[in-house]
Amino acid sequence: MMLALSVFVILLTEGRTSNLDSRDPEDNQLVTNGTFNGTLNLSDDFNTTEFNYSNRHTTTLSPDNEMLEMTLEHIDEKTEETEHTYECSYQSVLEKLDLKKNHDKYVLSRPVKDYRTKTLVYINMRIYTILDVREADQMFISYVLVHLRWYNEHINWNPRQFCGLKHILIPTKYLWMPDLTIEEMTEQDKATPSSHLKIKHHGAIEFRNDQVVVSTCKMEVYRFPFDIQSCNISFKSIMHSDDELMLVEFTKNSELTEQSRQTIQTQHEWIFINMSERKKTINYFGFNQTVVVYTITMKRRSVLYIANFLLPVLFFLCLDFASFLLSDTGGEKVGFKITVLLAVTVMQLILNDILPPSSDKIPLIAIYCIGIFTLMLLSLLETILVMYLIGKDQKSTDKTEENQKLNENPEDKRSPLVGCFKGIRKLITSGSAEDTSKEDQSFPEEGGSSPHTEVSLVMEKVYEELGEMRKSITLLSSRTEDEKSSYWTRVAEKINKIFILFYIIAVLLFLGVLFTVWNIDNN
Repeated sequence: MMLALSVFVILLTEGRTSNLDSRDPEDNQLVTNGTFNGTLNLSDDFNTTEFNYSNRHTTTLSPDNEMLEMTLEHIDEKTEETEHTYECSYQSVLEKLDLKKNHDKYVLSRPVKDYRTKTLVYINMRIYTILDVREADQMFISYVLVHLRWYNEHINWNPRQFCGLKHILIPTKYLWMPDLTIEEMTEQDKATPSSHLKIKHHGAIEFRNDQVVVSTCKMEVYRFPFDIQSCNISFKSIMHSDDELMLVEFTKNSELTEQSRQTIQTQHEWIFINMSERKKTINYFGFNQTVVVYTITMKRRSVLYIANFLLPVLFFLCLDFASFLLSDTGGEKVGFKITVLLAVTVMQLILNDILPPSSDKIPLIAIYCIGIFTLMLLSLLETILVMYLIGKDQKSTDKTEENQKLNENPEDKRSPLVGCFKGIRKLITSGSAEDTSKEDQSFPEEGGSSPHTEVSLVMEKVYEELGEMRKSITLLSSRTEDEKSSYWTRVAEKINKIFILFYIIAVLLFLGVLFTVWNIDNN
């Protein structure tokens, strides 16, 4: 009998799990030590069963009563377990929302009950890493964290009915999401987006996603490598107008910069300065759309460019200046200058691969290379001119040496003066021989003189005077030729001194003005 009664009680209590919280506390008094005081009233829509019993801790129970008590304890435990499983689980909230059954309401359209109501999407972005900045391609690659929040009017539950549960996570495919895009993005993010949404009991929806953004960025490389770049990341809706969806920023610029400084990890070759946001309205397709623009400002680390580019080019200029100490008579000086000039040309080719070809103004670093290249080219041309002038003097010196050889060899038939001397000497010799033979034949008187002898003596004197005149003429001609041979050399030396002075002044002025403009623009 008691066993049948227990089975009947169990059957009656299976359908009351959802009504336990709504019953009157006076009808059912639960004690924390597991005992029941008074009357336990188990009721449903069909019948009512009452059990009156006293405190089981103070009353001696029969075996049948003990079995009944065990049955009631099992009922209470099962009831409490069922109540806790249903009311405090995520599944209970999902069953209340019924996302699968109401798919059209939650996914296909904006989450508003009146279509005239705007959907406000609050957006916040933080930069996590600056991966790369490609100047030649004008590309900015960053890793950002995006936080979106909007309200769904179809979602609402009371946390008190679900053990204080205020939010749950669900897959993104079960709820509508704003169709946001980045205007500057050129490559689709290959990483898998966040797969869950966070929904709160009052209808707020939160979506957080991190992605690699490859975007376009117009580079201002006029002050390269001391430049400061500002790149934009703009969010807007693809299809919705301002009447349907409006983007709202909910972070101040000062807070945004501080948050990004806390979250940023690596900055590549850049130094993060600040990040600001602004809102603008565009009209691309015949309707207004709100765009939230985040501007990231960063400064390049210029130490490596100074050490690997600016200083080597300056050292090449110093080597070119040191080449003035080399001799102008040999060909080593020209070869050295050409080698240094080619080295600067290689540096210019490297610079051409770095800087974008679409720059509006010639960068200062390109002016720096072109200026130094021009100065070194002028130095090479001046060296070639000096060597040419010295070469002209060398030809004059060779002719002088040939004339000296002719004067030192009187037997040379090419000299007319020497031929004249030879003729006079023959006359003197023949005259002296005739006078000697006549004196031997006629034996003239003592104290007499022959006319032939006097003529020969006069001729000898003339010959001696002509010889002196020849020596004087030779000396004069050699001096004149020496003066002519050293003229172009003196001109080359003057040109060399003037050019060195001009070279030093030009280098100092060029570098001084260039670095002054560099520093002013940078500040």
